[in-house]
Amino acid sequence: MLVVVTENVPPRLRGRLAIWLLEVRAGVYVGDVSRKVREMIWQQIQVLADDGNVVMAWEVNNESGFDFQTWGVNRRIPVELDGLRLVSFLPV
Repeated sequence: MLVVVTENVPPRLRGRLAIWLLEVRAGVYVGDVSRKVREMIWQQIQVLADDGNVVMAWEVNNESGFDFQTWGVNRRIPVELDGLRLVSFLPV
């Protein structure tokens, strides 16, 4: 399972994501894709996101059961603590 959440991205990226994933809410995409397709989607996000921000999460075999990566400026910053990926919030 792959989940992509976008904020303030151009329509061309939203359209590109809709090719591979189902948009279940505005800016929220889900699907079941291979690792190769997931990596290709991430490349498209890096190229097309402009000033927006994106988080992508997918299932893996680890303590939390998932991994994620982010793109763009956001208050939420991924951090690693004792082998777990967590999210830290920047002050307002």
